[in-house]
Amino acid sequence: QDTECQSQLSTWNGYVDWKNRPALTNRHGGLRAASFVLVVEVLENLAYLANASNLVLYFSEYMHFSPSKSANSVTNFMGTAFLLALLGGFLSDAFCTTYYIYLISALIEFLGLVVLTIQARSGSLKPPKCDLQAAPNVPCEQVHGAQAAMLFIGLYLVALGVGGIKGSLPPHGAEQFDETTPQGRKQRSTFFNYFVFCLAFGALIAVTFVVWVEDNKGWQWGFGISTFAIFLSIPIFLAGSPFYRNKIPCGGPLTTISKVLIAALLNCGASRNSTSAIASMTSSPSPPIPTGKECSENSNRKEVGSIETPSTSLSFLNRAVSDTPACSALQCSVQQVEEVKIVMKILPIFSCTIMLNCCLAQLSTFSVQQAASMNTKVGSLKVPPASLPIFPVLFIIILAPVYDHFIIPFARRVTKTEMGISHLQRIGIGLFLSIVAMAIAALVEIKRKRVATNSELLDSTKPLPITFFWIAFQYLFLGSADLFTLAGLLEFCFSEAPVSMRSLATSLSWASLAIGYYLSSVIVSIVNRVTGISTNKPWLSGSNLNHYHLERFYWLMCILSTLNFMHYLFWATKYKYRSARSSK
Repeated sequence: QDTECQSQLSTWNGYVDWKNRPALTNRHGGLRAASFVLVVEVLENLAYLANASNLVLYFSEYMHFSPSKSANSVTNFMGTAFLLALLGGFLSDAFCTTYYIYLISALIEFLGLVVLTIQARSGSLKPPKCDLQAAPNVPCEQVHGAQAAMLFIGLYLVALGVGGIKGSLPPHGAEQFDETTPQGRKQRSTFFNYFVFCLAFGALIAVTFVVWVEDNKGWQWGFGISTFAIFLSIPIFLAGSPFYRNKIPCGGPLTTISKVLIAALLNCGASRNSTSAIASMTSSPSPPIPTGKECSENSNRKEVGSIETPSTSLSFLNRAVSDTPACSALQCSVQQVEEVKIVMKILPIFSCTIMLNCCLAQLSTFSVQQAASMNTKVGSLKVPPASLPIFPVLFIIILAPVYDHFIIPFARRVTKTEMGISHLQRIGIGLFLSIVAMAIAALVEIKRKRVATNSELLDSTKPLPITFFWIAFQYLFLGSADLFTLAGLLEFCFSEAPVSMRSLATSLSWASLAIGYYLSSVIVSIVNRVTGISTNKPWLSGSNLNHYHLERFYWLMCILSTLNFMHYLFWATKYKYRSARSSK
């Protein structure tokens, strides 16, 4: 009985349950708790992508935006949603647990979808319908005034909710595992693989069933399905409450980062003995930041190593540790400096993934236009080009279990290591596959234009006598690249970041996606401007895709991806993991 009592009282250090009581080791956390997160991710991504993937049509046909304004509005919405993941991650680290940030964010997204559903259902809340055939001289009335305000309030409530969810849900699932054991770390790796799998599964339902409903039954039904999906995710998430362990916030990570950077700059010119300063800091009877139960000494020691002497890497930050700081509010501990160094070392790896997301942006733009100019029939069935995103989604759904159950076990046997394939190796594989994908895209475009020339259809808009399945090759490689890099980056940022900054660091994966999409638009604009000056005809302009120099653009993306990969190798080879993770 004594042993049983001790077992029941054994708690997770720095974690609480949903009632804010100490989390118990034999009751909270583990695969059972994380499984609720995976089911919720299916519903959450379904609710988000069901609208985002088809929203440009809603803007143009029902809100009467121009094609360019529709595309820009959708890009701004998606980019804002992913960038707001940083806010969700920050709040999870600084103020609330990931548990409460998810619930608040899901309610905000639900509210936004309710607003959009009401507007889509009511004709008086939308611009009047216009019939260009019956009245060709009457311009369509674009949404404005209170109707436009309702549209964008609903839309950006959804973006705010999505950002909070993306910033809190992955770290909430990942923190259910005990990283002090090899089994816990392996299970966490499996979680990230299946998180991407569930993300893709939700996207599959969104781009097939829900998009079909929106196109054939009405947008009020599409928004309604999304509203129901996010609403259903809340009780499912709450059902896992008795099993979750929730990391207690350790204070604002941005405050720590800012304080260390400013202190290092201000103390730069001060003449001091750094050794005595460090000695003074470590011998101080009270810690410079309140840690207590939230950030236990054992946890911090495990996260940043020794807190008595600073490391020699990024030594300019060591100036932040001073017994005579320029300002008393900027007094920093060695532990805080080491945490900021870890974040600084993660940032170059994060920046190298942005180029991959530039390549992924092509899947929803030029690749769809390529397929639209080709033969999209499969037997008697005609596949709409807008359904092409189903290819990378299907590849991810197939590859994720294969990777986790076959590739990783084989790699572990060969390398004799716990992880089999390290996080940085996994990200590197994804970046390399993106190079291959862009090269294949260029070769397929050369073949497509050759068929157009030989068939004398260069100036025609008729479908070319070449199957759209040729486009599937670039989707295969980019889908695989996304699986390797997204799952690898999520796990890398979570496992390497200080415990007080994990949610924010994990959110960098979504920020990379947003920046990549924005950068893709910038690259296209620069290419058109430069080529327009040099050849008087931009590579990527005009109404006929056959007159584009799309193959040259894809070769350019291939070259940029190669340079980015070399840049990544430079940082990846210099990076040293904070702890050895070899299997015993």
